[in-house]
Amino acid sequence: MSKSRFPFFLSFITLLGFSSQIFAQWEALPEKAPAPADNPTTAAKVELGRSLFFDPRLSSTGTVSCNSCHNVMLGGEDNRPVAMGVHGKTGGRSAPTVWNSAFNSSQFWDGRAKSLEEQALGPITNPIEMGLKNHTVAINRVRAIKAYTPMFKKAFGGKNPVTIDNVAKAIAAYERTLITPNSPYDRYVKGDKSALSAQQVKGMKAFAELGCSGCHSGPAFSGPAMAPGTGFFMKFPTYSKNEYVKKYDLMADKGRGDKHEWKVPTLRNIALTAPYFHNGKVDTLEEAVRVMARTQLNKKLTHAQVEELVAFLQALTGEFPAQPMPRLPSTDGWTFTSK
Repeated sequence: MSKSRFPFFLSFITLLGFSSQIFAQWEALPEKAPAPADNPTTAAKVELGRSLFFDPRLSSTGTVSCNSCHNVMLGGEDNRPVAMGVHGKTGGRSAPTVWNSAFNSSQFWDGRAKSLEEQALGPITNPIEMGLKNHTVAINRVRAIKAYTPMFKKAFGGKNPVTIDNVAKAIAAYERTLITPNSPYDRYVKGDKSALSAQQVKGMKAFAELGCSGCHSGPAFSGPAMAPGTGFFMKFPTYSKNEYVKKYDLMADKGRGDKHEWKVPTLRNIALTAPYFHNGKVDTLEEAVRVMARTQLNKKLTHAQVEELVAFLQALTGEFPAQPMPRLPSTDGWTFTSK
């Protein structure tokens, strides 16, 4: 059975009346993210990556940084329906959260990037996002900021370390530190039974019994552990003959391979990342729960079920490590707009 079809099997079993509780393996979020062999996480890389992540000079206008759409001072995205890039341009999809993105099996809504490194380079040359002509222009900008060179040498060594690949590696290394452990849910599954309220425990049980855990499994609630770059995808909407599909225009974007397939997103900190779904059309978490139940499980929830599920999802908000604003390497007596 293909990995992309596995969720359909789980939903089918649930609809037959079997509890998907047997599939729910409640896991706490690890406090450290795995790193690829060719990009081990080091303090020097993280420091460099943080600066690059916050540096708007990687955009054509000098106004848009990675943090503009993936705000680590908030929930890791921008709380807009769709992201806004250079010159106020907007795309068709909402910005996914960068928090806990290290645990995704692929990146972007359609999973087209296999790694954080690959994902980091995409927006820089996207005409709607950061708008630079190509990666040669991007790395020439970084090289022109002379104070970056010693940071790259410290992070990577070698004679000519200021490369576009190392830009990607540094940003990815920083992003792998963006982990939010020790949520009430995490404390609960580690043995602290007072960490969740009675309503949240009911929501946790409903999450499994209704079939939500068929897709939103694993420690990040984004699917099972898989080889990096493999991707875990689900058709959305699965059930299209309902009022929500038209109301929220869920069929307009065909997703991965024009099949309406999407990467299963994390539910960590979901209470902080409204509006919801790939198109940002749903304003509240309560409504998002109703939409998912109807479009993915073909079920209508009671008011009590919605409240219980929302209470449980709120328990997935973790602890955010402090994010000191970096002092960016400066230019001396000139700017890119003056060149």
